[in-house]
Amino acid sequence: MSSYNLDDVKEMAGGDEEFMLVVVQTFLEEIPPDVAAMNEAISNDNPSLAYQYAHKMKPNLQLFGLNLMDQILIIEAWSKQGKRKDEVPEAAETITRKVDVAASALRRDFQLA
Repeated sequence: MSSYNLDDVKEMAGGDEEFMLVVVQTFLEEIPPDVAAMNEAISNDNPSLAYQYAHKMKPNLQLFGLNLMDQILIIEAWSKQGKRKDEVPEAAETITRKVDVAASALRRDFQLA
């Protein structure tokens, strides 16, 4: 089983391989640093900043089929309503792990350094 799914990316690109590569490169450039910043905000008990990063990443996580919406919703609930705080560390760990695995696989599959 793959750590990501490109069906939505392929549909968006309409068969344009070059555009697909740009989308993958953008994901690799933006999402891992956003995950790190979200984790730092969580470590610093800064729910509003954690929300900003989680919310910003949401469309890309969906686009690449990472199935992390439950974890994003946990972070958003903590940030917006102060709920589910006890679930935030595990949610953040799951997001981090899945993004790291997907990023490594994308680099390998698209032969990017």
